[in-house]
Amino acid sequence: QVQLVESGGGLVQAGGSLRLSCAASGSIFRVETMDWYRQTPEKQRELVATLTSTGNINYADSVKGRFTISRDNAKNTASLQMNSLEPEDTGTYYCSALIRTSLIRRVSERFWGPGTQVTVSS
Repeated sequence: QVQLVESGGGLVQAGGSLRLSCAASGSIFRVETMDWYRQTPEKQRELVATLTSTGNINYADSVKGRFTISRDNAKNTASLQMNSLEPEDTGTYYCSALIRTSLIRRVSERFWGPGTQVTVSS
């Protein structure tokens, strides 16, 4: 079994910064991608940033230039540095990872953390 746990959410004023962290543990052979999603009551869950094991990065247009995703492959952790936060960034942020759980199991599975709340006040 694999567990993902996020930390670092909170309340911040517009223009401020927060850093989210995610740690993956359990039965892990290889972490293919580590991603951050966010969800609000008004919107579907959206992909914010993704980082592959080979270093390819993609961001949602709405966060480009403000958010930075990083990961430590050796520790199976990922972070999301969020700067110049806007009220529109408010939501529940989820860490998600595509993980191959064993050498025998060739198919990778997607796992999710429970989420951490980010609230940006205007």
